[in-house]
Parts: sequence; structure tokens; C-alpha cells
Amino acid sequence: MEGGAVAQFLPLILIFAIMYFLLIRPQQKKLKDHQAMVNAVRRGDLVVTQGGIIGKVVKVREDGEVEVEIAEGVKVRVIKSTLADVKSKTEPAEAA
Repeated sequence: MEGGAVAQFLPLILIFAIMYFLLIRPQQKKLKDHQAMVNAVRRGDLVVTQGGIIGKVVKVREDGEVEVEIAEGVKVRVIKSTLADVKSKTEPAEAA
């Protein structure tokens, strides 16, 4: 009977393993990459928000927000996690 119980649960275990490797694991990696990108945003970067607005980061705030200049003299505050992409990165500042 023990062999029969294992045989019944084997398809369920295989389905879970396939779901993990095809769905869960890639999603976690994508989330981790996005979080790293958001944490690496700095002043001068050209960013795209999830709403499709393209602008240049003017100021990175401590409270999880960035100030983005979308036109000359027009600045908006955007929550960091809503940044979809960083188009061009500025060079990191050299430590003196």
C-alpha cells in the first residue's frame, strides 16, 4: 500500500515542481532585479515610469520617492517602486 500512496502523490509533486520552476522562480528573480534597479537610481538618470512618463531624476528622497523633471522647469514627485525602467545611467561618483 505504501507504494500506491506515493504513486498517487507523485503527479501532484511533479505539478508543483513544474509550477515552481516555470512560474514562481522567474517571478521572484524579476522582482529582485526590479528592486535592485530601483535602489540603484541616482540623480541624473533618465527613467520611465509605469505610466509611460519619461524624465530625468533631479533628486532622490529618503522616503522612497524621487523627483523627476519631465520638462524644463516641470518637476514631479514619483514613488520609486513605480519606475518601470532606467533608460540611461549616470556614472557613479568616484570616492575621493
